[in-house]
Amino acid sequence: MRIGNILQFTEHHRYYIFRDFSLSSLDYKILSLIYQPMIGAFAVALYQQLYHGISDGASGYSSLEPQRKLFLGLGLEMNERGRKHLVEQASRLEAVGLLQTSRLALPEQSDLIYEYELAKPLTPGEFFQTQHLVMLLRDKVGKYALIALRESFGAQEPDELASVQLSKENISVPFYELFQLNPQSVDPELEQALSEVAPSRQAAPRLKQETAGIPYGEIILRFPRNSANRSYVERLRGDGEQLGQLNYVAYKYSLNASDLCRLLDEDGVFAPDGLLLIDELQMRANQMYRQDKKREGDRQRTIARVQQSQAEVMEDNIEEFGVQEEYYLSVPSLLDGRCDIHQYNMLMRNEPHTRFLQRFFPGAVPDWIERSFERIDLNYRLPAPVINVLIHYVIGMNDAHRMTKTFVEAVVSNMLVKQVDTFEKAVGYVREQGKVEADKEQRQENARSVGTSGRGGSRAGARGGASRKPSIPIVQDTEAASQVSPEKLEEMRQLARKLDGK
Repeated sequence: MRIGNILQFTEHHRYYIFRDFSLSSLDYKILSLIYQPMIGAFAVALYQQLYHGISDGASGYSSLEPQRKLFLGLGLEMNERGRKHLVEQASRLEAVGLLQTSRLALPEQSDLIYEYELAKPLTPGEFFQTQHLVMLLRDKVGKYALIALRESFGAQEPDELASVQLSKENISVPFYELFQLNPQSVDPELEQALSEVAPSRQAAPRLKQETAGIPYGEIILRFPRNSANRSYVERLRGDGEQLGQLNYVAYKYSLNASDLCRLLDEDGVFAPDGLLLIDELQMRANQMYRQDKKREGDRQRTIARVQQSQAEVMEDNIEEFGVQEEYYLSVPSLLDGRCDIHQYNMLMRNEPHTRFLQRFFPGAVPDWIERSFERIDLNYRLPAPVINVLIHYVIGMNDAHRMTKTFVEAVVSNMLVKQVDTFEKAVGYVREQGKVEADKEQRQENARSVGTSGRGGSRAGARGGASRKPSIPIVQDTEAASQVSPEKLEEMRQLARKLDGK
């Protein structure tokens, strides 16, 4: 509960309670053994007092009461200390999901009203699947006590049934096999009356996970009868959780009922005891999805080749587009002497990329280059003139560093981001990139020249400022230092003889 000013939460403010459930003996046990060690006995007492604010045989809203009733019922003092303590206990309930508190402001009054919406405690199965609550309980009671609590909430299966492999068949009778409704006996007055007396507030519906919607009947109808996994698949009839996981995998990887049956028929999808290995199934579904995607890409490229060959037969009837001189690109050195600048730009503007690509190679085009540009054409949907300008940029400008898959993919991605979809935009992009590369080379050349001059001169001059190292005087030979008087020389000889012991 976030209260900015404690004066906004006092015993004089009114409150009401809302709940749409009732507690069972199992819920009381969960509150006592699981929630109470986590949040404390006082917080559980606050929860029970709010719960009994509405009679046990009803659900909905309570009447408006001043919060003095809560303070007196919990034995709290009606002062700042008692208010802070009540806020703290309510916050504990909110943190574990048992309470939601809201503050309402009436439009014509300055008074505030507090709403306490209670939530039902989680069942043992739901609680022990909620990781953060389990970790909190472990920190409070310890690991071994947590394991003992988990065992205390479940009754074990009889040993006679647990030791054998049973074949489970759902023989329950559905509603429409036993009862028949008269579709003509629609009572509008009854529907109106039910809508009028319905509670104005309904419990929030739980979000359903997206699934493929493949029923069990369609799976078992398509599954082979002589398969080794037939008995395991038949057990899925009464297991709604595993059927839901199957449908989610089918929805995730766009599988139909036939694909799902093909995966369930493979070895290693089921454990020896018949349990579905969902991780293994998901991995194989991913492989099937990638293979189908690759085959679809190959099919699209094959169809495109056929359509292109048919278009080449009729290319004489296709209208050619002219190129203005301001959008001319220079002829690469690879095609120098074979065409002039006007012919080259007309070819680049009007030829298919397959024909234009062949002009840069004396023989066959390498396979990886051809596949790369096919993918650019079919998957990225770039127009043919833009692809030809791309070929001019990465191949025609004769830079060995550009002939890599990484560079081609980077240029294509940049074009797609900048929405280069016409010949003119592609020419502008190439010229802009040329300026960027020229500026980069100029900066590198300047850096190299500065480094060379810095090594030849002093370090301080290369940096353009004073040197950080102190200047050390260098001893230089002078003519005065080289001249020694005869008397000084004789003294030096005598000192040397004394040192030698003579």
